[in-house]
Amino acid sequence: MLFRGTATALVTPFRTDGSIDFPALERLIEFQIAHGIESLVPCGSTGESPTLSTSERLEVIERTIAITNKRVPVIAGTGTNDTRTTIELTNRATDAGADAVLVVTPYYNKPTQRGLVEHYRELIRSTDARIILYNVPGRTGINMLPQTQLEVAVLSERIIGTKEASGNLEQIQEIVRDAPTHFHLYSGDDALTLPAIACGAQGVISVISNYMPRQFGEGVRAALNGNYEKARTILLYLLPLMQINFIESNPLPVKFILACMGMIEERYRLPLLPMPQSSKERVLSLMEQFGLLPTAG
Repeated sequence: MLFRGTATALVTPFRTDGSIDFPALERLIEFQIAHGIESLVPCGSTGESPTLSTSERLEVIERTIAITNKRVPVIAGTGTNDTRTTIELTNRATDAGADAVLVVTPYYNKPTQRGLVEHYRELIRSTDARIILYNVPGRTGINMLPQTQLEVAVLSERIIGTKEASGNLEQIQEIVRDAPTHFHLYSGDDALTLPAIACGAQGVISVISNYMPRQFGEGVRAALNGNYEKARTILLYLLPLMQINFIESNPLPVKFILACMGMIEERYRLPLLPMPQSSKERVLSLMEQFGLLPTAG
């Protein structure tokens, strides 16, 4: 098992001029590791990967690997909607030292279930990477059905897991029930982490852990260790933050929160724009409630 617990789907910090803010990325990575996170995922959906050029994406992955320096596993987001490009990115991330790759189902072109199987089959043929599937129908327009994920899982022991973000607990249970021993399910929705672990998930690839890695991670570890009373206490307490992260398109709220904490600048790339003031006020109110705003002096 590559990791058990919480992997942070890292934001990609930008400067005012739109370039990548690598010092801020390093601060964020050190913050994650210092607060006990189990793994890091650069260049996923939260990292605004569709707006990064290939060279930028590879540089973010390479810098993350170098800064992390094997202290925790790095799972590089290399999925695109083109199989050949995904293979190229996967091979280059593997050569750079990524421990595994996270490969989203191809978006926009809406492949059939058979096309999804062949996409991952070609990845296994053409790379040496350990691969975590990423099923997020709300972004891609296609749901990778349980039977399809399980068909892919048995292609190779290098298909090591799935980030399941369908929001469907019945689907999660089907996958966990029939998965081969080398294939592990991770929640792709922070708010469903607790029930997903109860169903057999081995952790979560998370948004909230960008800014609350220690407390959220403690809740996840408690659930994995069977201490559901402690897990419920922590994770139900944090539920409003998990929900506020999605009042606007991810990563708008999480980047705003990190900016308010002084971790990054609040910068996005078009077509994403900053949240309207009404949404910012909702987030600020919750940040104050949870003690996330820096104190004066």
